[in-house]
Amino acid sequence: MNILVVRTDKLGDFITALPTCKVLKQYDPKNRVVVCVAPLNEPLARACDFIDEVIVDDGRSSVFDLSQKLHAAKIDVSITLFSNTRVALAQFLARIPRRIAPATKIAQIFYTKRVKQRRSEVKMAEFEYNLELARVLFPNIDLQFEKPLLQFDDADEVYKKFCKINGILKETIAFHPGFGGSSDANWSVDEYIELVKSALEVKSIQVVMTFGPDEQKLYQYCKERLDGEDVVFYISTEGLVNFAKLTSGFKLFVSTSTGTYHLAALVGTPTVTFFADTLFASSKRWKSVSDESIQKHYMIPHDEVKRAEMFEDVKRAIKAL
Repeated sequence: MNILVVRTDKLGDFITALPTCKVLKQYDPKNRVVVCVAPLNEPLARACDFIDEVIVDDGRSSVFDLSQKLHAAKIDVSITLFSNTRVALAQFLARIPRRIAPATKIAQIFYTKRVKQRRSEVKMAEFEYNLELARVLFPNIDLQFEKPLLQFDDADEVYKKFCKINGILKETIAFHPGFGGSSDANWSVDEYIELVKSALEVKSIQVVMTFGPDEQKLYQYCKERLDGEDVVFYISTEGLVNFAKLTSGFKLFVSTSTGTYHLAALVGTPTVTFFADTLFASSKRWKSVSDESIQKHYMIPHDEVKRAEMFEDVKRAIKAL
């Protein structure tokens, strides 16, 4: 069976779709799993051995062009994990026989099976809601999947090369102060610098600060504020997959609940993550696809006094590493 899984939004959102792709392949290795993704996520999708084909939707070409791509893939059934009118109409025009999606928005009229999930109630995590849609197709499917979900044969080589270039001889803890994706809670940059200074008190570890390719100003600011400290500064310019390989070598990855957090968890790296103190943006909804025993979540409160108290808790936790 040719199964299309559609998730065309951001990095973290796409990673929440990967367990669904995995269990569909596990259910029957003969299933041909095709994904429709945004350009950003194409390299990561191609790195997954449980995905057979990748269709890229750049969001700029016509819906007819997208429908032609989908039609050419000869899809038997589609599972759209997050829908919009564009991807819904494209599937309808591609004449995909069975089209499964959550019953939300006007786009639902283009699907043959609409599933009421009420994700706003956050009764489970985003990736768990995605998995439930696979059960609509195969009622007896096993939704359990091996963790870490993604591993690379050459990840150790990438990490060792990074350590050699930067003279690293200890275990590493990475701080990623960037603020992006759908996250809406984080410490300030100066607070991250304070957390880094707390970590520097732990002499058995090497502190690394990582930055996205478009975070040059943030990189420069942190480097100037931590001038003279034993911190390795790294801008990811070698692509998403290389960054995933590198991240798999870190002892811990500290960040807000954005795409890089989900990426670190995907490859099995322990995480300390900061979330907004709201149900919609909470760890309950956005917990990662990794083993829960290696996830540490902090819900940053709005109250300034409680926020300051939590910040001190985080500093103590880092010093206790």
